[in-house]
Amino acid sequence: MASRGKKSTVRSVADGTASATASVAGSILRTIGTIFLIFIVTALLFMCIFAYYVKTCLSTELDVQLEDFTVSLSSSILYQDVNGGWQKLVGLSSLEKRVWVDYDEIPENLMHAAVSIEDQRFYQHKGVDWYRTTGAFVNMFLGMRNDFGGSTITQQLIKNLTHQDDITVQRKLLEIFQALQLEKNYSKEEIMEWYLNVIYFGEGSYGIYTAAETYFNKAPKDLTLSECASIVSITNNPSKYDPFISAENNNNRRITVLDKMYELEFITKEEHDAAVAEEPAFVHTETQTATNTVYSYYAETVIEDVIRALMADRSISRDTAKQLLYQGGYQVYSCYDPQIQSVVDSIYTDLSKLPVGTSASGQQFESAIVILDPYTGEIPALCGGTGAKTINFGTNRATQSQRPPGSSIKPIAVYGPAMELGLITQNTLVNDSPNIKLKGTSWYPRNSGGGNYGVITIRRGLQSSLNTVSAQILDKLTPQVSFQFLKEKLGVTSLVDADCDYAPLSLGQLTNGITVREMAQAYSAFVNDGTFTYSRTFNYVTDSAGNVVLENPARTITAFKQNVAWNITDMLFNAVNAGTGTEARLSNMPVAGKTGTTTADYDRWFVGFTPYYVAAVWTGYDTNEKIVVYGNPAARIWGQVMSAVHANLPYKAFPTPEIGKPTGIFGNLVIATPTPSPTATPTPEATKPPDNPPNVPAEGGNP
Repeated sequence: MASRGKKSTVRSVADGTASATASVAGSILRTIGTIFLIFIVTALLFMCIFAYYVKTCLSTELDVQLEDFTVSLSSSILYQDVNGGWQKLVGLSSLEKRVWVDYDEIPENLMHAAVSIEDQRFYQHKGVDWYRTTGAFVNMFLGMRNDFGGSTITQQLIKNLTHQDDITVQRKLLEIFQALQLEKNYSKEEIMEWYLNVIYFGEGSYGIYTAAETYFNKAPKDLTLSECASIVSITNNPSKYDPFISAENNNNRRITVLDKMYELEFITKEEHDAAVAEEPAFVHTETQTATNTVYSYYAETVIEDVIRALMADRSISRDTAKQLLYQGGYQVYSCYDPQIQSVVDSIYTDLSKLPVGTSASGQQFESAIVILDPYTGEIPALCGGTGAKTINFGTNRATQSQRPPGSSIKPIAVYGPAMELGLITQNTLVNDSPNIKLKGTSWYPRNSGGGNYGVITIRRGLQSSLNTVSAQILDKLTPQVSFQFLKEKLGVTSLVDADCDYAPLSLGQLTNGITVREMAQAYSAFVNDGTFTYSRTFNYVTDSAGNVVLENPARTITAFKQNVAWNITDMLFNAVNAGTGTEARLSNMPVAGKTGTTTADYDRWFVGFTPYYVAAVWTGYDTNEKIVVYGNPAARIWGQVMSAVHANLPYKAFPTPEIGKPTGIFGNLVIATPTPSPTATPTPEATKPPDNPPNVPAEGGNP
């Protein structure tokens, strides 16, 4: 009985142990199942989030097709001659010397060498090597490194074409999807051909043709197996594997490439051993990496304008846009006028024709001009400096340099906006007094020379460029309204927030200044019946097949009422004939315009127009220095250029405005003077003779 009881007890313990074990096992399985379920749910959630991210952020096709990079074709800037035919102004070619090699001219050993060392599964994958990519991402996250690696030949081609080389997860994901898309549209042969023609091989060599020429003075098809391995070795890091920098590094990598080619069965053991034993005979052949052409200021402006337009139109980087322009076989139809440009060049390149010579410190006197058709916005001619142009893309003072405009800003920042808003007419009376207290500021300027003339008309204030009058008008207008008017109605982009103040807007002492091009286009609104037109140097661009790839039509803004523009033109006509701009008068054509002088005579301006053209001229020195000269050199240059431009043009008159009735003293006005209504059909006759003012200062631009 005791024995039977023991057995029963043992059996109970065993059963209990088994039951406990089963219970623990069940708990473990349930835990594992729960973890697995959480993992599955998390993975699905992650996949949904990732899919949404791809759809909203990365689901873009490759922006730039391979056809856009026809690197064997140069681009050209064209102009229209007097007979209506299009002539070549200048050819554009890449600063990188590159000769295209077709696929059937590339040696098989060269392609196999590239595949072996850069992308051994190139012929199997669809643009992305998922084994390497997964490993690269794991290494990145585990090793906390930002070097992704894992790029296929297809991905490297995309990176070289688009210059998307920032090291971010988003960029890498974008590159992956672009590679997948690219391989749907192009064959392996096409991708390999492009890859070997695009990548950089060191020593200024772009593409396999110049690489073979630079290192071995051979055509690619004549390269030996060893030479192919040596050249391909360079692509990973040209500064490290360039044989002229480190022959040892290049040789070690050459052997690595050959070993890999043998491992992948691209070559036999005998071919491998012979190539390893063959020591490459490098011959350093210099390549010409830059063009010898010195572009004109006009051509450079066209180039910059097209690059910016391509960037905006295609949402691409500047480097990509530049590559498209230089290598895409484009034809740029410019607004260049050879007759007008030749007039400009004849004066600006001949230093003896300039009104000022070198400064006391030895600086060359500088000037810039932009001539504009106010009705179309086309720029037929410009110049960004004096003397012979010897370098490419130096300082273009016509389009890049920002200089304070002095009193030449008054018509566009003060008089024009105030008349547009009905605050003044030509005959509004204003008190030119040194004792006026402005409402919006304690600041108040003095006139150049210190004189004051009492109660005078607004017309007279502009004619004599009186600072006190400009300040009083701005006080009524407010700096905020003037500031916005310049930006929104007259295309001025150079302004900064600090310019929204009295001295910058009423006297032209802008923080950074303004470009000559911006001044010319702002004045276009006066002669074009109040319509502002953005300036342009080209009309459209076509590709090598003649398809229009970029259009650049006239863009306009209604800045002033028609009669307001006529009134300002009338006052500026008077300023030229009886005020500070007499040096710009033409014998056969009416001229309206305004001079400008900045503090210490550092800058002298004249911005003027005829019924045909607007032109803005700046003069000064690159480093601020007083201009020592009688009169206004900018007005004198303007007269020289525009006299020749208008020599054979039929006479035209400015429209006659309807001038508002005289009003009381400006400071005492209770109700703003209403804007005059435009005449229904203006009579195209010459503006009335100018007033005969007493002796006044030559320029009122200085505070």
